[in-house]
Amino acid sequence: MADKENDLSHQIIEFERKKEMTDNEVALGSQLSVERVHDIKSESTEPTIEEIGLLQRFMQSKGDND
Repeated sequence: MADKENDLSHQIIEFERKKEMTDNEVALGSQLSVERVHDIKSESTEPTIEEIGLLQRFMQSKGDND
C-alpha cells in the first residue's frame, strides 16, 4: 500500500496547488480532520481505505480531472 499512499500524498499536494486550496479546505470538504490530511500528506501514517475514498471523491467533485 506504500505506493498507493505515496501517490495519494502527491495527488493531494498537486490538487491543493492547482485549486489554490488549503489543508483546512480539503479537510472540511473530505470530512477528515486537518490533522489526518497533514499525516496523509506527510506520509507519517497510512490512510485507511475509507480515507482514500473520501479524499478521492472530494478531489473528483472539485473537477480535478486535468
